[in-house]
Amino acid sequence: MGMWDQAMDDALALAREAAAHHDVPVGAVVVGPDGRIVGSGRNRREADGDPTAHAEVLALRAAASALGRWRLDDCTLVVTLEPCVMCAGALLAARIPRLVIGAWDEKAGATGSQWDVVRDARIGSKVEVIAGVRADACAAVLTEFFEARR
Repeated sequence: MGMWDQAMDDALALAREAAAHHDVPVGAVVVGPDGRIVGSGRNRREADGDPTAHAEVLALRAAASALGRWRLDDCTLVVTLEPCVMCAGALLAARIPRLVIGAWDEKAGATGSQWDVVRDARIGSKVEVIAGVRADACAAVLTEFFEARR
């Protein structure tokens, strides 16, 4: 088992919870400098009627609240699906130095597939991106969700 597998398992549990509430199954956790989870979130767009209620944004908000600071420059964001442009911007705003991804989002991904916002030279900050952690399980939870809706 790799270094990020447990955190990704926690994110996957959140993704499944999102699916159970009719939201696209994406889950995210923020791992603090000591290796403990300091914030978590699941997709809640449908549940909250909020277009910004993506798992990553909610996890970042929870971590900032728990740590009492907006700068999360000693934390890692672990998420089941590659972040979109909004979430890539949010993790840059939080000064996250490392991103761990389960599945790539070939349609709307903004951290290496369609765009690479987090490593764009014009922005100046370089986020370390570790991809493919529990990729099959992360992709499967999305595939099952969308197949059930066809």
